[in-house]
Amino acid sequence: MLYHLTFSENNDYRQTGGLLLSPVKRKIKKTASGPIKILVAKIGLDGHDRGIKIIAQALRDAGFEVVYLGIHNSPEEIVRAAIQEDPRAIGISIHSAAHMILFKKVLKLLKKCHAEEIKVFGGGIIPEEDKTKLLKMGLLSIFTPGASLEDIVSTLKKQLGA
Repeated sequence: MLYHLTFSENNDYRQTGGLLLSPVKRKIKKTASGPIKILVAKIGLDGHDRGIKIIAQALRDAGFEVVYLGIHNSPEEIVRAAIQEDPRAIGISIHSAAHMILFKKVLKLLKKCHAEEIKVFGGGIIPEEDKTKLLKMGLLSIFTPGASLEDIVSTLKKQLGA
């Protein structure tokens, strides 16, 4: 299922910290079905991208449409790309200890852009005690080293309604 965006009549845009926010009253309506689009990215200064590339390929091979942003993305860049690409979900890989701050910022920016319908899942080096906090914060799911590609794909298909 893909989404088509329509905007409020006044097209009220706001500029905040270099991020062009979507119109205040975003309306989403379902259009023709197709593959589920997922945007994946590495966030922050971490350049270890082997895992996210393997996940992106597995998702593509499973029938998802995958947009890969590459490494060294800021939360603002990820949300800006998500607003432009209109994915059903954003997958973020992180190996630094800043996961609590960076995931919170992405979720906050999505809310500010009235794009809470875009789900966020994460992966990488995330301590077990932080997983529950991140899920309560609003992440769809968290995959850490050792998760099988089959489990990742089947979990996302179930969660995203594929």
